[in-house]
Amino acid sequence: TAPALEGIAVTSGPGLIGSLLVGLSTAKALALVWDVPFVGVNHLEGHLFAPLLESSDLEWPLMTLLVSGGHSLIVLQRGPGEHEVLGETIDDAAGEAFDKVARWLGLGYPGGPEIDRLAKEGSPDALKLPVSMIGDDLDLSFSGLKTAVVRATERHREMPLADVVASFQAALCEQLLRKFRQALERYEVKGVALAGGVAANSALRADVEQLAREFGVVCHLPAKEMCTDNAAMIAAAGLFRLRRDGASQLDLSAQPNWQLADVS
Repeated sequence: TAPALEGIAVTSGPGLIGSLLVGLSTAKALALVWDVPFVGVNHLEGHLFAPLLESSDLEWPLMTLLVSGGHSLIVLQRGPGEHEVLGETIDDAAGEAFDKVARWLGLGYPGGPEIDRLAKEGSPDALKLPVSMIGDDLDLSFSGLKTAVVRATERHREMPLADVVASFQAALCEQLLRKFRQALERYEVKGVALAGGVAANSALRADVEQLAREFGVVCHLPAKEMCTDNAAMIAAAGLFRLRRDGASQLDLSAQPNWQLADVS
């Protein structure tokens, strides 16, 4: 018996081609068997719908900091499905930096949760780490920070692990918040939002809440479990796209390099 569904939503990009093809094939098969519409969704737009999972009456426009394992972007959202990418990482994403630093330090995967936990026990001032991209543009970069952690720990092998990760996390958050602040100084918005897996980081959440208070705007933080619930966010974005644009064709192909800026 087919479940009571309005449609089947699936990520069609960006991402690893193999994973995208498996998801698309499964979604198409289910849509055919259950005789329901099928819609392909941009994974990054799915992240932007995470705040809507718990607050459907958001006031627009929003400034959103989207930070995940593969992407880091500052996005101006004028409404659902109406977004402008103001800045993005030119190399490693924030989540990727968490994972690579965690791997170097012998921590588990994914690195974000363990670094978040350990950082609470350490000093964020223990290591002097660089904060790059200090210019006026809104792009981000984290590969240099990752390298700086490696070099610093080689020089200070006696330093407690908690101090190392606290210093790394503080430097990463400082760059994100500096660029996010610059965006808020240039655009008038009703609220700010966090999205992506790194949005579960407690230090970053606290920083964004403080920034929202400073600018006098509403802060939308998805529950931590929703930050990484890809099924829920893709379903939310899929429902929006299905109702606004209609179903995708069944010959829709995977788009591993599909940029958020190309979604309209």
